[in-house]
Amino acid sequence: MEEISAVKIQIREDIAKTISALSESEIAEKTSAIERRLFGFANFLESEIALLYVNSNLEVPTHSIIQQAYSYSKIVVLPAFDPEGFKMKLMKVDAVKQKLIPGRRGVLEPDASRCKIVPIDRIDIAIIPGLAFDEKGGRIGSGTGYYDRLIPRLAITTRKVALTIEEQIVPQIPMESHDKYVDIIITDKRIIYKI
Repeated sequence: MEEISAVKIQIREDIAKTISALSESEIAEKTSAIERRLFGFANFLESEIALLYVNSNLEVPTHSIIQQAYSYSKIVVLPAFDPEGFKMKLMKVDAVKQKLIPGRRGVLEPDASRCKIVPIDRIDIAIIPGLAFDEKGGRIGSGTGYYDRLIPRLAITTRKVALTIEEQIVPQIPMESHDKYVDIIITDKRIIYKI
């Protein structure tokens, strides 16, 4: 267990170095390629209710993706985090500028007083953030376990899709019993289906 934790910490550090070595224009170009793949991806196009995320450091930027999702007539759902219970509320957000507020994790999240909760079984596609992934769908997140708790609660028909740049794909993520896999990974170069 401690060995796995140490390996995950090392992977996070390695990814942070790799990402910080990229220029802003390289990151923008890679993000744009990911967006094109996502908005051409059949599972996304067919979905009505999409769980997205507001990115933190080292995660694929999502502001443009959220804005474009509205133009594709998606119902946009974003998480509001409860740090005490390590849970999240999934909330419908109609207008990002008016309905997001700074959360306790330092990331914008829905204003619970202005957004409605969406039942988890209504989510058609869940875009899952992460810092590193492997081709089997293994992921390393921020280390708080929010998404590892969320993934098993999603309907079996809900596609769990990660967005990442190719440099964040590693040979193998050490997975523990509480760690959960994603089904599909969209990078700036390809779409990886869990093998």
